[in-house]
Amino acid sequence: MKILISADMEGATGVTWPADVLPGTPQWERCRSMFTSDVNAAALGFFDGGADEVLINEAHWTQRNLLLERLDERVQMLTGRHKALSMVEGVQHGDVDGIAFVGYHTGAGTEGVLAHTYLANSLTGVWLNGDRASEGWLNAHVVAEYGVPVVLVTGDDLTCVDAEGYAPAARKVAVKDYVSRYAAVCRTPTRTAADIRAAAKEATGLAVRHEPAAAGPFTVELEFDAEHLVGSATVVPGVRPSGERKVAYTSETMYEAIRAFKAVTTVVSAAMEEQYG
Repeated sequence: MKILISADMEGATGVTWPADVLPGTPQWERCRSMFTSDVNAAALGFFDGGADEVLINEAHWTQRNLLLERLDERVQMLTGRHKALSMVEGVQHGDVDGIAFVGYHTGAGTEGVLAHTYLANSLTGVWLNGDRASEGWLNAHVVAEYGVPVVLVTGDDLTCVDAEGYAPAARKVAVKDYVSRYAAVCRTPTRTAADIRAAAKEATGLAVRHEPAAAGPFTVELEFDAEHLVGSATVVPGVRPSGERKVAYTSETMYEAIRAFKAVTTVVSAAMEEQYG
């Protein structure tokens, strides 16, 4: 049995504000340890539950945040950027039985600690076929095309609520409780590691591949906080204006949809100015 862990950082233990997750800051160096603890606890739990392999895919920012030397010797880690499926890279090879979303967060324009979708700011909402979509929501639809279930989700308490919409059967672990975008009531790393490990052990029993989900079409709509970003986004073929500060596109598969999403957000991020967005 092989488990893929998609590891993001905003939903990690102790993380509450931008400096905690921005590479190069003293706070990021401190929080890397707690992030690594969460991910390692999930891996240990999956091994406890009978998994033979655990592959960790780094999914935050530069995708070079986890401390490899502090992970269990049985895991393998995929680190670095420019991967075909970004946050869920590795699911497409046909050998993954279940996936865990560790350190996840809620989506742009919603309540939640460091809530966003791909872009830290400027993107104020994302919808998939009319439903407001977080990164977890988008990624769950991607992995469903490969017949892989989401078996574990960790993050703040609102992330766990969000996950009920896209992975109701998955085990959920709240490592902190939302107070505001930049504040939370946090549990200690010792406690969250124990909670995550226990949940991952249970979640291993859910790692059963299923028939790939039916293809789309999938319509993705994005809302920005500034009008000029619409013009930037529509340079991507197939992306059209859909309303004030909104664009949309339609793809036949989620594989195509998530790659288009990555293209749009990359182009838009290059069009933002430092102070005025």
